[in-house]
Amino acid sequence: MRNTARWAATLGLTATAVCGPLTGSALADTDAAPASLYAPSALVLTVAHGDTAAMTTPVRAVTLSCAPTPSGTHPAPGSACAELRGVNGDFDALRGRDGVLCTKQYDPVVVTVDGVWQGKRVSYERTFGNECVKGSYGTSLFAF
Repeated sequence: MRNTARWAATLGLTATAVCGPLTGSALADTDAAPASLYAPSALVLTVAHGDTAAMTTPVRAVTLSCAPTPSGTHPAPGSACAELRGVNGDFDALRGRDGVLCTKQYDPVVVTVDGVWQGKRVSYERTFGNECVKGSYGTSLFAF
């Protein structure tokens, strides 16, 4: 009888050692949140009057999230996200539209973008000569 109890204890401990981790990982996987199918894309855009963001206070800030669907406080999140996808998130690739006439008055406007674009950290700052020049870049990203 003593041998039977020892074998039962050994068999029970062996089963627990072998199957325990499998059961634990299965439980852990069902409790964990599913991984996202989309790389995160969430940005904060600001606009201020002045030469650099460090020397100014933003007059307006908006949020823009592009995955899984466009959203945020940006007035046109769908077209802003499409515009960013069109340049693969390269803000420097945004160019002024042809045919836009602006005065040469120097009244600097600085735009900043901080956040994550398709899983990568981004930080961007650009100073435009005036509000009209800022509006000529892209179609909707900086129109807020």
